[in-house]
Amino acid sequence: MRGLACVLMFQTHGYDAWLGGGARNSKFFMWSQLGGTLPAPLFLFLAGISFALVVDKLRQKNLPASQIARTTIRRGAEIFALGLLFRLQEFLIAWGWAPWTDLFRVDILNTIGLSMMLMGLFCGGVLPLFPPLRARIGLGVGALAGGLTISLLTPLLWTSWRPRWLPWPLESYVNGVHNLGEPQAWLFPLFPWTAFAFVGLAVGLFLVSDWGRKRGAIALGALGGMLIYLAKWLDARPEQLYAVYDYWHTSPNFFLTRVGLLLLILAAVYVWCRWGAGQWGFSPLIQMGQTSLLVYWVHIEFVYGRFSILPKKAQDIRTASLGLLVIFLSMLLLSVLRTKLKGHGAEMWGWIRRPALSRH
Repeated sequence: MRGLACVLMFQTHGYDAWLGGGARNSKFFMWSQLGGTLPAPLFLFLAGISFALVVDKLRQKNLPASQIARTTIRRGAEIFALGLLFRLQEFLIAWGWAPWTDLFRVDILNTIGLSMMLMGLFCGGVLPLFPPLRARIGLGVGALAGGLTISLLTPLLWTSWRPRWLPWPLESYVNGVHNLGEPQAWLFPLFPWTAFAFVGLAVGLFLVSDWGRKRGAIALGALGGMLIYLAKWLDARPEQLYAVYDYWHTSPNFFLTRVGLLLLILAAVYVWCRWGAGQWGFSPLIQMGQTSLLVYWVHIEFVYGRFSILPKKAQDIRTASLGLLVIFLSMLLLSVLRTKLKGHGAEMWGWIRRPALSRH
């Protein structure tokens, strides 16, 4: 699923960065950007599932809740630090034309890291409340409630409950206001994005249960279809819970729709990997999914950055699609090289130094 998220991310960023003129007003571009509403939820959802697997493994080792919390919060802090480092790198590469405020932009890595830290705090607080046999259920129900609460609070924190008293770099983590006075839809604040991580935590805990291991993915796919129908039904109601209703950016109904799509994708991936082409051998999606952080980090500079492989906002659909193919193949090659060379750093360093040593 991370590989799928990478491909969707490539096409969203590529077409957004490169298409110009009439192509930006085409239905093709509209559908491309609509597909762009899935990569971030996928990454956060999968971060939640991975988090659940780690927590369950630590629980089986009979570690205390405080130690589980410290371990997971530390890992989240590492991801958050990488997000800050990424922003610093982008600012330095774009030195001279990037505003200093870009250093405080809330990007997806920042939000994944903070989401993991919040889930660590959540697990540390909830685990002591339940006996070991019920801890998994308690965590799962609590995570679902947390995700839904975050989604329900989002429209308010973007409008009437905005924490305007916070400095904008901090408020931006709540609603993505940045320094522009109003919440920005292109950023990744905790509200609503962290909700996808908490839902992923609940789903992951369900999947590691005995019943979930046997029938979980198919059951979740059916639930996904029901959630999409429910969201559509709620959106059609004449009554509205919020004074300001923004379906595409803050609506809990859109959140439910995307959660439903994530569950359907999860079921489809399960079927694909168990009975489909996932068993045929090399899979580009699986390969890139194993190095998703690396390909995310690198591709940004060759799409949006100073080293963009095509002039920005000036291409037609055909040229931009060829550029997208180049990005996909390059990132796939980079991913394969990273996998092949992993664990061989000392050998590579020795090989590099050998010609220099032989001259002395």
